[in-house]
Amino acid sequence: MNADPSTPGRAREEGWGVASDAGPAHRSVAEVRPYSSSQPAPQVVLVGRAMATFRLALIQLQISSIKSDNVTRACSFIREAATQGAKIVSLPECFNSPYGTKYFPEYAEKIPGESTQKLSEVAKECSIYLIGGNFIPTGSIPEEDAGKLYNTCAVFGPDGTLLAKYRKIHLFDIDVPGKITFQESETLSPGDSFSTFDTPYCRVGLGICYDMRFAELAQIYAQRGCQLLVYPGAFNLTTGPAHWELLQRSRAVDNQVYVATASPARDDKASYVAWGHSTVVNPCVLSVSVRSFHLKTVWKGITLLSRSSTWPQPSPELLGGGPSQSWHRRSHRVFRHRPEEAG
Repeated sequence: MNADPSTPGRAREEGWGVASDAGPAHRSVAEVRPYSSSQPAPQVVLVGRAMATFRLALIQLQISSIKSDNVTRACSFIREAATQGAKIVSLPECFNSPYGTKYFPEYAEKIPGESTQKLSEVAKECSIYLIGGNFIPTGSIPEEDAGKLYNTCAVFGPDGTLLAKYRKIHLFDIDVPGKITFQESETLSPGDSFSTFDTPYCRVGLGICYDMRFAELAQIYAQRGCQLLVYPGAFNLTTGPAHWELLQRSRAVDNQVYVATASPARDDKASYVAWGHSTVVNPCVLSVSVRSFHLKTVWKGITLLSRSSTWPQPSPELLGGGPSQSWHRRSHRVFRHRPEEAG
């Protein structure tokens, strides 16, 4: 892989999460230093031989009820990320729509459509790889296709071409007594295929929110050579503090990959309140997170390492010699907390 030189400067403005992995590859220590405006940008130094370095930006977007405003705001933040050296940019789940089953049919569009056309144009304008949150048609925007609605993530390349489209496999059907009940399956249909795309830096695997709970999906992506997994997601105030970062760390360490999540910003007046805390976790399970729920962008400079015996890799025998079957059997399971697990 060809390394892409990172922009040496790091954002210092209020509200920007900043980090870099572009430290000396020969160092034998992994360390994170807290960031403050009076100190240099923090360094995360990893053991191993560097293969590629690039900047990843996660847009923690404030979502309104006006689709055109959401798209315009997203494009503005994408341009700002590109000027700061980001090569891969991710929007959050349902970036063009409020999150809720009653909104999905109203905001759904086909792909290509209004929102994805804007994403294609801004990806080409900025010459970046753009992961377009979720759309809901049958299509994460909401996506509509052949009379069905999907929670769909679209990816555009530096030339504006649609590189990949992923439809959420594991629908968010949850019942936590006394706290939250949500049934995506009331309006959405599940996807039935995996989706990856290649960049000059690495191969990227896609999931959406609830997909992160299913370890087999991440294992399959790792088997297929992915070094970065991106999950646009919108955990809530019940599941967020309990599992948001825990699941990311688990997927990262189990498969020795980077895991990135892009959440909407928190809106306490919304019918569904997102947890926020967009995060990047590296294979050493050191995380860099906004650690906030407001409108922000989190940056991560990523240095990919060669896979070697330094880190144990799951064997094909352990995973059944091929793609696991259990992920599909569990795709419609309703997630229920036991009382002692609710948090």
